[in-house]
Amino acid sequence: MPRRRVAAKREILADPKFNSELLSKFINSIMKNGKKAVAEKIVYGALERLDERLKYKSKRVEEAGASAEGAKKEIDPGLLLDIFDQALDNIRPNVEVRARRVGGSTYQIPVEVRPSRKTALAMRWLKTAAGQRSEKTMAQRLAAEILDAYDNKGIAVKKREDTHRMAKANQAFAHFRWS
Repeated sequence: MPRRRVAAKREILADPKFNSELLSKFINSIMKNGKKAVAEKIVYGALERLDERLKYKSKRVEEAGASAEGAKKEIDPGLLLDIFDQALDNIRPNVEVRARRVGGSTYQIPVEVRPSRKTALAMRWLKTAAGQRSEKTMAQRLAAEILDAYDNKGIAVKKREDTHRMAKANQAFAHFRWS
């Protein structure tokens, strides 16, 4: 706890291309050494690759004989943002464990996660999971991980499930939460 005052929350400007505050936060989390242009190039490149994959899928559905109504040829930016938001929703944890020392022993106590921390953890896990993939460029890795997270699979979703599993296993220590 701060002794003087609580630090003010900084206002984050929406990104210029999609006008999304969430995407702007994600670009800032990808950024290293203040190189925002490089981070934007990676994230926008990943979204372009995602767009290409979705167009390719819709084209294959069309070729397979499905109706043209179900498969769009042009994918709008709103859909890309919706896919990104849904992928982050699939990664966001509801509970996590925090270490608490009680009577000489350290217990892992399950606690609910604040909404701002949920988003921060989801972005961090998405970035880390993309970095662990084997594709050639970071944009390709990020696009693949976003698509996997959208489909409820991948490394980042597994991390969320592991966190939930750990919280469930330590549910017996939940009574130490407020003491």
